[in-house]
Amino acid sequence: MPAAPRTLVFILMEDWFFASHFWARGLAAKQAGWRVVLIARESEAARRIEASGIEFYPAALNRRRLNPFKELAVAWQLAQLYRRIRPDLVHHIALKPIILGGLAARLAGVRSVINAPIGLGFVFSSHKLLARVLRPLVRLALRATLAPHHGVVIFENPDDRDVLANAGLVPPEATLVIRGAGVDTAKFTPTPEPPAPVRILLAARMIREKGIPDFVAAARLLCGKAEFLLAGAPDAGNPDSLTEAELRGFEAEGVVRWLGPVADVAALLASVHVFCLPSTYREGLPKAVLEAMSSGKPVVATNIPGCREAVVDGETGYLVPPRAPDALAAALERLIASPELRARMGAAGRRRVEENFSDAIICAATLKVYDSLVPSRSAA
Repeated sequence: MPAAPRTLVFILMEDWFFASHFWARGLAAKQAGWRVVLIARESEAARRIEASGIEFYPAALNRRRLNPFKELAVAWQLAQLYRRIRPDLVHHIALKPIILGGLAARLAGVRSVINAPIGLGFVFSSHKLLARVLRPLVRLALRATLAPHHGVVIFENPDDRDVLANAGLVPPEATLVIRGAGVDTAKFTPTPEPPAPVRILLAARMIREKGIPDFVAAARLLCGKAEFLLAGAPDAGNPDSLTEAELRGFEAEGVVRWLGPVADVAALLASVHVFCLPSTYREGLPKAVLEAMSSGKPVVATNIPGCREAVVDGETGYLVPPRAPDALAAALERLIASPELRARMGAAGRRRVEENFSDAIICAATLKVYDSLVPSRSAA
């Protein structure tokens, strides 16, 4: 009888985030012989994920819920799912899945665990009162769950690793860095630059932490010199989300155009000249920036964790201080004025993605971790 496949379970808050950031790794694991299961909050993305051969189980996960008793009930439900699925390895992605999934793994006796903070999120990055109130509680929960007894904590950039290691939440020897979610370099590929006028794109969730107010302020300073585009939807699950009314207000002012959510991001990138992500606090490693670089676009981003891991200042684009619309406008103006500079930086960005951030590189690094924690049955 052939050996039963090893079972890998992903837990994320949202199925659509798995589709955008972890699907390639799930499919790579499936191709390598793993049984792959996703547990997440259910939306329309679940059907597409199931059609690819990945099993899906819905869970009552909620990013905005703060009731500790309801969260403990969810952890118990996850433990029951673990007992049914019997995973060899679980991969918890983002802070709340790490905490709830970590409790569930202990209750269900799951031996091998990967925790992936993928950025430190609203609680660690925001200066709002709610974030400051929650921070010590989240630190306490992470102290109990972040560092698995048999497993590893995967960060997307070294800055985030250092923050949690220096806080005593994880020993450095239990960590490693895998830089980002990977990019499909065949899909996001350079195309000839479109004709004038110069178009500058910010594609992200429409939350303030992505620097959208600063982008709008820079657009006001550069009015008439370029077109400024916003692409993405408000995020009702994030307390820092802009409203549709606010976004429509920016449009009515005439300085930016809001496109809403865009399905074909590769085609959108082909239609613009410059990509911009002026995030105000910290990123894990922003996939939108890597997709823009893979498409041969120069990038202007802020000099914060995650963005500075992707963009090489002066080579693939510019890094500017966060919350500094004047500096952002000055960097964008240099790119608006020079097609040669855009071409040089765009080509350098493409090479950087091919050498460091492609799907093939990220999937291979992740599968190596999986195999180190749970060797194949034939190798055991």
